[in-house]
Amino acid sequence: MEVRKHISLKHLLIDNKKYIGLKFSSDKVLNSMIKELDGIEWSNDFGMHYIPNNQKNLTSIFDLFRGVAWINTNYFFQKSNAKMLDEEFDVEWFRNRGKPDNYKVCPDSYLDKLELKHYANNTVRTYVSLFEKFINYYPDKNIDKLDELDVRRYLKHLIYEHRSNSYINQSINSIKFYYEMVLGMPNRFYEIERPRRQKKLPIVLSKIEMKNLLDVTVNIKHKCILSLLYSAGLRRSELLNLKPTDIDSKRMLVKVNDAKGNKDRYTLLAQSTLEDLRKYYIEYKPEIYLFEGQKKEKYSASSVANIIKNSTKLAGIKKHVTAHTLRHSFATHLLEAGTDLRYIQLLLGHNSTKT
Repeated sequence: MEVRKHISLKHLLIDNKKYIGLKFSSDKVLNSMIKELDGIEWSNDFGMHYIPNNQKNLTSIFDLFRGVAWINTNYFFQKSNAKMLDEEFDVEWFRNRGKPDNYKVCPDSYLDKLELKHYANNTVRTYVSLFEKFINYYPDKNIDKLDELDVRRYLKHLIYEHRSNSYINQSINSIKFYYEMVLGMPNRFYEIERPRRQKKLPIVLSKIEMKNLLDVTVNIKHKCILSLLYSAGLRRSELLNLKPTDIDSKRMLVKVNDAKGNKDRYTLLAQSTLEDLRKYYIEYKPEIYLFEGQKKEKYSASSVANIIKNSTKLAGIKKHVTAHTLRHSFATHLLEAGTDLRYIQLLLGHNSTKT
């Protein structure tokens, strides 16, 4: 018989003690059965039953409702969104940066937790920056004393500043990371509402605009960067992590290592891009990474952004073009040429064709 009832498990923190919350729609059978759990109580604040968080009680929940209700643990056993990239955790920028007087900095415990969970350096910079903006909004308050009302006031401030929904969501993530992950307070900001994700169509260049963009780019290194972003559909981080050995000229493929979601994949290598890469390799002789800075270190994301900005201006393109614009253009042009959507999905490294 198909199981139609379901119970969602939640992390709750009540009077500084951890509990398992059991959330489900009102049901006579479940309401009767749940009373069999030792120590079960009801919370009006959270609108659910709860029980002390320990392995014994967790096992009891599964045993009691087996065959009766599906236990949803998506909110309980949290998965990390961290990317296991092949990169060294870098906090030198954090230590060496200039700071205004009386500026409150992110605690070392925050950085330690980000490193422990293998967050990418770009994510670390984003989280630290956004969290510091939050704590410096309250210069006279201890960060461990800030509560849900303080968070709400800060989010209203971001709304008044006309910050995007994405920026506000990332700010919430950075704040929750400290209180929930670093301090271990799983429902500290349980009821903070998130703005709905805006569904905007991506900016896409036409084939003529893409050709003009490459034609005006004279520097062979810059041209190779733009060509790979477009013709291989790479993310900027994937481009920067490429090594010379990832270019497979015999099979006309580019190997993308440790891509988003920790999945390696292969994507296309265009003949024209290969020819430019050969010229580039002879001139620049990259050693570790395919694209390197003056001191043979990994090329920076800001340098890629500047290349795109300058070439876009030279090509007379009025659209706001980023590395992701070139990736979107790659996918759109393949789709317009009749390429199967599933194949495009594999080339881009998406988990779903919906993306």
